[in-house]
Amino acid sequence: MGSSATLLVLLFVLGNGVAVTMGRFLRTEVEVIEEDLDEELFLMKKSKLVANTSVGKIRVFYDSRVPERRLQTAITTMEPRSLLTPHLVAATQVMYVRSGEAKLGYIYKNNQRLTQMRLREGDVYQIPAGSAFYIANEESDQKLEIISGIEPSQGLRDDVFESFYIAGGANSGLSGFKEEILEASFNVSQEEVTVLINQQKGKFVRLKDSQATGTWSKFLELKEEEKLQQLREMVQQGQENEEVEKEDEESGDDEEEQQQTSLPWRMLFKSVFGEEIKNTREKITEDPPRSYNLNKRKPDFENKYGWRVAVDGSQYHPLKSSGIGIYHEYLSAGSMMAPRVNPMATEYGIVVNGSGRVQVLFPNGSNAMDTNITKGDVFFIPSNFPYCEIAHKGESLELLGFTTSAQRNRPVVLVGARSVVRTMEGPELATSFGVSKEEIKHLVSAQHESVILPTP
Repeated sequence: MGSSATLLVLLFVLGNGVAVTMGRFLRTEVEVIEEDLDEELFLMKKSKLVANTSVGKIRVFYDSRVPERRLQTAITTMEPRSLLTPHLVAATQVMYVRSGEAKLGYIYKNNQRLTQMRLREGDVYQIPAGSAFYIANEESDQKLEIISGIEPSQGLRDDVFESFYIAGGANSGLSGFKEEILEASFNVSQEEVTVLINQQKGKFVRLKDSQATGTWSKFLELKEEEKLQQLREMVQQGQENEEVEKEDEESGDDEEEQQQTSLPWRMLFKSVFGEEIKNTREKITEDPPRSYNLNKRKPDFENKYGWRVAVDGSQYHPLKSSGIGIYHEYLSAGSMMAPRVNPMATEYGIVVNGSGRVQVLFPNGSNAMDTNITKGDVFFIPSNFPYCEIAHKGESLELLGFTTSAQRNRPVVLVGARSVVRTMEGPELATSFGVSKEEIKHLVSAQHESVILPTP
């Protein structure tokens, strides 16, 4: 038997052996997936445009077939001078700025602080679940692209997460309330409520059009304390309305319907900004977490065929709370990532540049998927499934991805100069394959490169 054929058999056997040893994958789950076998089994084909305007888009990729903890992947693109209006998301987001520069504003630290910061190309930042935030692209000549790993809420199975937009006029979460309820909540006239709801028509708005975006353009220009003061005033108005309603209730007025309907709006602002009012005079000394620039981090591994860098909670502590890791890898034209298996986490990959091929095996060593991938494709690799990524000979392959573990998580490399088979070289391994010690030594030492390899 030739060396290459023997090595292929070795890979299949090791794939099965690692899965059995780890004991983390249930047989019933394998059977369920095998029934749905096709050549693009682990490509995430389901996606949804949750926002689609001339100035900004958000596309979310999702798949419910992952047998373990699931993530969703979002790609947000924003034109120059645009704003993603303030909203709440019931999911933790780990954002990576692929290109451009973003101005991020969100409520920090248990709803007690409004944080504003600049995120530049390569920056990673985590937005905790339930945080209110907005993103502005204030650049006049550069688009903004953000790739996010999102953990949806527990009850969501086969659909994308939903955002609650605080602003955005007819597209906001407020537009469905009756006018009298909004009048009472804001303590303003019907005419002012009409302007508030009808002025904007989208989740994304332009910053350069003063007539269309005057409210939020002016808001973004305010200093941090001035922004907070405006938000406090909104909540204060809601509290005053609540006190009036209590007095009416005590006097016997029947306003039950209005109280019940306006409650969600009051609860929203109380939960987001209520603590800020209580701590108006309290000096907050703790600074918010800084961003982490993935592009400036030295690769965990690098050779002439490519590189790979991964960040977990030990390098960027906010990731510990989400349990999400992030990685970035590059394969030069014609090179390949050595066959490996991740025993601790499911991996999600997005092709951000180039094209190539990915092959995935079932834990029993049989083929699960072998397909070409190109820019824009999203795929996932369940834990304990051996896999390999290969760049096409005429084009490099660049991937950005997320993992479902924020612990130190290094995939187990199966073949190569630094690998399982190289470390296990000895009479036991030779006996396992039914070959001599000399033959196994030749087979496992023939490859002088490790982790990222040249293709034949």
